[in-house]
Amino acid sequence: MYYKGLYHLFYQYNPKGSVWGNTVWAHSVSEDLINWTPLDPAIKPTKPFDKFGCWSGSATMLPDDKPVILYTGVTKDKPEPGYQVQNYAIPENYSDPYLTKWIKPDNNPIIKPTKENVSAFRDPTTAWKVNGQWEMTIGGNDNMLGISYLYRSKDFINWTLADHPLHQKENVGMWECPDFYPVSTKGERGLDTSEIDGDTKHVFKVSLELTRYDYYTIGKYDTKQDKYIPDKGMVDSWAGLRYDWGNFYASKSFFDPAKNRRVIWGWANESSTEDENIKKGWAGIQLIPRNVWLDPSRKQLLLWPIAELETLRDKRVQLTNKKLKKGDKVEIAGITAAQADVDVVFKFQSLDKAEAYDNEWDKRFPPENLANNICQIMGTTKQGGLGPFGLLTLTSENFEEYTPVFIRVFKTPNTNHKVLMCSDAMPSTLNNQEYRPSFGGFVDVDLAENKISLRSLIDHSVVESFASGGKTAITSRVYPTLAVGDKTHLYVFNNGTENVSVERLDAWPMNKAKMN
Repeated sequence: MYYKGLYHLFYQYNPKGSVWGNTVWAHSVSEDLINWTPLDPAIKPTKPFDKFGCWSGSATMLPDDKPVILYTGVTKDKPEPGYQVQNYAIPENYSDPYLTKWIKPDNNPIIKPTKENVSAFRDPTTAWKVNGQWEMTIGGNDNMLGISYLYRSKDFINWTLADHPLHQKENVGMWECPDFYPVSTKGERGLDTSEIDGDTKHVFKVSLELTRYDYYTIGKYDTKQDKYIPDKGMVDSWAGLRYDWGNFYASKSFFDPAKNRRVIWGWANESSTEDENIKKGWAGIQLIPRNVWLDPSRKQLLLWPIAELETLRDKRVQLTNKKLKKGDKVEIAGITAAQADVDVVFKFQSLDKAEAYDNEWDKRFPPENLANNICQIMGTTKQGGLGPFGLLTLTSENFEEYTPVFIRVFKTPNTNHKVLMCSDAMPSTLNNQEYRPSFGGFVDVDLAENKISLRSLIDHSVVESFASGGKTAITSRVYPTLAVGDKTHLYVFNNGTENVSVERLDAWPMNKAKMN
């Protein structure tokens, strides 16, 4: 949240080690969402209502600029993962811009679970004001029914369970970290969570415990029925839309009043083993904050790294009008390839030689894994017509290790063309013990101008990539053993039969942010 000139990040943290458990609300502050200073934890397990952990929740700004936190506390260690209740905390001193001390009043917990959901009742959202009262939603599960419980309050202390959920879906399992917020149908301006009327749509996001991915739908918030209704054609969970088609989970959005934008932050967990996490001394990272707004088509969201990231850029390296023939790899020299921001526009002469889309894929693979499986089967080494082309990030000197981010274009009888974006960790490391997934997502882009853009943020063990101005994003966690530090290289490549041109490439070595 933003308070008195500072951004506040509260995050799940184990002060006793880089493994799961002993969870507190750690607290950091920033003036720009990029450089962060740690403070003492805001909330620790100190009361009967959070004895076994202070789990995820949200902040809401009450009238007169007064923040309040809602969070999940666990009061018993059995049944696993415990008896979950909802608590609140308030600042000890509202005039302190750092909000260094928080009070947990003794009238907690303010919401207890029903008998059916004592261990599947968590992660309260930021509240919104509608029909003269506060409302918020809590994630749940009842025999594989994903539930977004709806609660109402006039004073933010006494909450009543509505007789119907805000939204629910069968056969999807536990809905963690729900998020519910409005987006403007006109432009990129972000909206406060309580801005409901006017030119708005609503976004409902869940983190699906069974898959460890975030899914969202776009729809209408019917304030008379007090229900969220996804637009026609939207798919809930499983094969639905995602913020990011890679290693991205438990995201949270907030409205930034300083810049009138909505910002989403996602978390990337580890591919390493627990023993390796203990050896490193840390596990899990926050990704780069992203602006989010509604695509003009109103069929999806667009996500793009916040502009403040650009303050870390060093001297730019450029490449223009460079033709890439089949098999070409061109190194981008003059940058620190282990920590870089690369933005490139690829151009091609014609779509005629794009390879045919194999309709058998639709029969072999479930919709939720279709793109991933195509990326895994085809990779960068199988030549296509138009593609694969893109970037070889975190590449070792002799190509023993590399993390490719690339595009393939397919011809289809019905939709003319399918554009596939891949971020492939399979060749990223010589360590076969690491989890090395192929991530993929389709890009809903018009190729009328025979162009497509790709941006990658490369940072040692993470590559965050965005196609076509944020229509599709993929994050990969990787652990190279040779392509580290100054032994890392970056290339643009083409392995399709059709020539591709780099119309424009801008690359910047990135300076280090101030981190905890």
